Amino acid sequence: MNRSARRDERIGYLLILPNVVVYTVFVFIPVLFTLYLSFTNYNIFKSSWVGLRNYVLMFQDSIFVQSIWNTVRFAVGSIVPSMAIGLLLAVLLNQSFTGRKFFRTIFFLPYVISIVSAAMAWLYILDGSPYGLLNTLVSSIGLPPRQWLLDPSLAMPSIVVMSVWIQMGFTMIVYLGGLQSVPPELYESARMDGASPLKMFLAITLPLLRPTTFFLVVMTTIAAFQVFGQVYILTGGGPLNTTSTIVFQVYENGFIGYKMGYASAEAVLLLAIILAVTVVNFSYGNKGESSDLS
Repeated sequence: MNRSARRDERIGYLLILPNVVVYTVFVFIPVLFTLYLSFTNYNIFKSSWVGLRNYVLMFQDSIFVQSIWNTVRFAVGSIVPSMAIGLLLAVLLNQSFTGRKFFRTIFFLPYVISIVSAAMAWLYILDGSPYGLLNTLVSSIGLPPRQWLLDPSLAMPSIVVMSVWIQMGFTMIVYLGGLQSVPPELYESARMDGASPLKMFLAITLPLLRPTTFFLVVMTTIAAFQVFGQVYILTGGGPLNTTSTIVFQVYENGFIGYKMGYASAEAVLLLAIILAVTVVNFSYGNKGESSDLS
């Protein structure tokens, strides 16, 4: 390696050093400390080593076990609709018409506003009184008003609907980027061959959007398993713990019950679940691309 190459290598290391330091201090070290705390009964005032006891207690805790299933239900119920609606919006807003940029902004706006502001708006929409916005609309078609956030069978679907409303703007923007990278010559050739718009969408658009879809599956899955703000503001984990999620349980046990060691074990389990789901997504999501490359 000559002198110029060594100098360029040193400059490269210097340029990435700030990122490495920030990642180490604010991500890597806290993760290791959380892993250590998960083997203790740390509660601010005292700390002692308890080994795997916190992990054993987690699976004996009916509320936490329920929160795992609640989180899975939320993920399944929110990921597919948000991606499907985002794709539909992206296809529509990829067309050329007056006001296209305005509508793109409107649909993307829920994703960039504060989760607290969005949740407060949805509190008004889902108000269980006869004067709530949704109940007013329901009553106008002759149906009885419902307690959307107090009914155990409706609380989680209500949170899912709000989350889809927030997430679809993100999926729309990402899909728009993917659509604009599709060569227009492919559509022109298919149109000359007499292909219908549906046929072109199924044979050209969807296959070429596979990398974009894979990226969105990974990102929306991670976000779904980390849901907290909607639950905290809309329902507080109720009613009857039907909307309590893993992150909400970490908050409850760590910052309300001061069981920091137990909450750390829950956080480590969440990290393990997200890593496992991400690995599965990468394994199955890359199969098609690997075969194409080969």
